Amino acid sequence: MTHSRRYSAKVKMGNWFEDVLCEDAKKDSEKKERGELVAQKVDFLKQNILRPVNLTVTDDGKLHFGNVVMLVNMGGENRACSAVSINADINSVRRSSSPGIQAPCEVSAGKGIQGCVRTAFIITSVDGSPEGSTLHFEQSFALKTSGFAGGLYLMSDMKSFEKCAKKSRLQQVTVDDSGSFTSWWKTVHFEPQERLEYEGQPVPANVRVLIKHCKTNQALAVLGQHVIWTPYGNEYELTAHTFLNSCRGEQDNNHWILCTSDSAGKGLVILNHPQSAADDEELAQANPDI
Repeated sequence: MTHSRRYSAKVKMGNWFEDVLCEDAKKDSEKKERGELVAQKVDFLKQNILRPVNLTVTDDGKLHFGNVVMLVNMGGENRACSAVSINADINSVRRSSSPGIQAPCEVSAGKGIQGCVRTAFIITSVDGSPEGSTLHFEQSFALKTSGFAGGLYLMSDMKSFEKCAKKSRLQQVTVDDSGSFTSWWKTVHFEPQERLEYEGQPVPANVRVLIKHCKTNQALAVLGQHVIWTPYGNEYELTAHTFLNSCRGEQDNNHWILCTSDSAGKGLVILNHPQSAADDEELAQANPDI
């Protein structure tokens, strides 16, 4: 019997390297046809979530249910101007007959102040108020996403050891498809001494307010000292926590502007009229009955 040399199954023979490359190229080609390459997923996500959205133009200067707005913080000492933004990555994308963002999804405060799917929210009624009716101070409402990210609500809940903001460990804020009590918010006048007078009055657009979570009574806040990396660049962490100064008033971390479009079609009102958007006199003029 002639002796023949035997090799184990791990030994590669012949043009094994070329065979491996051909097999990998075949797999990549199949993934490309199905749109499963990482580069294709990133392009698909950004093409849809950064698609421009037309914000509402308010004729009477007040906010109404059904308005499409942006939530903008004008910044502070160590913080640039930023807007509440959906922090979706390629793992958050639902690829089906109706593509969209899977719930839950993280949010952050992005520096891109542009009306798009990622930053636009619809003021939604939770108490039966008809669409188009005026939003009032201390009235509960929800903030709902639209378009590619449609059907998700800005929500929060009591913090726990496992459910909290990643860096600050404060109360977490996300978007979810549950329209429960955890997605209810209310606007409060930013000046503590005037809140009782403004309670029940219409909320003007493009002025500073506090946005408080109904369940926990914590105010929406942006944290300039906690920077997180996102597919859209470095952004600030967003949380629900009330920051008070020595006078027991909320700090600028908690000050938000519900932005609408300029009636002249020149973009956001706060960018064209930054002083009037933050001026207390404008708030008084919008509520002359007080």
